[in-house]
Amino acid sequence: MTSPEPGQHAAGRRGQVLRLLRDARSPMAVAEIAERLGIHVNTARFHLESLVSDGRVERTTTDSRSPGRPPQLFHAVRRMDPMGPRHFRVLAEVLAEVIAADPDPSSRVLATGRLWGRHHASAIIDATAPDEAPDPDESVERLMRLLDELGFAPERPAGGDRPQIDLRHCPFFELAISRPDVVCPAHLGLMQGAMQSWASPITVDRLDPFVQPDRCVAHLSAVGGS
Repeated sequence: MTSPEPGQHAAGRRGQVLRLLRDARSPMAVAEIAERLGIHVNTARFHLESLVSDGRVERTTTDSRSPGRPPQLFHAVRRMDPMGPRHFRVLAEVLAEVIAADPDPSSRVLATGRLWGRHHASAIIDATAPDEAPDPDESVERLMRLLDELGFAPERPAGGDRPQIDLRHCPFFELAISRPDVVCPAHLGLMQGAMQSWASPITVDRLDPFVQPDRCVAHLSAVGGS
């Protein structure tokens, strides 16, 4: 029987339960799992419920002809761990380097950003008037909502008389510092693509990155204006 390690966290114990089920040749009952790990049955059941909720373990039953309710058995789901670590920043850095090698990376990523913006734009449209072209104020409001949902922390300047949106957070901050020629055009394209998708009379004609350490500025103008 395996003795529990002193002060072990729940996540560590849960990992032990999962590894035991992965190594098992057949589904296991709660009591057997508890005995093998040297823990209380209720503790084993608690961790099993969490693993089932996460999609890493499934319940099953025996094909028993004995009277009474057949005992529940558990087996590990044979797939990659959906709760494992992610390293999207590394992927983003690799892709940024590939794009930066293009003869004209800014134009290429600007066009990609517009596609990105059109993809997200439909989720922001008011369901009560989805087919109506927005007026300038509604256009800016939609863009503010989109940017907020994507983590840009947008703000309108005090008084609202300047045609701009301040962005107080960059979701790709580290990458924007090292590769502004890739990241910033993507963000400009995102905003332009969304406005185009809504048939907005307003567009974003320029994005000035890091005009202050905590602020980028998206400049707004009328479509077709100077």
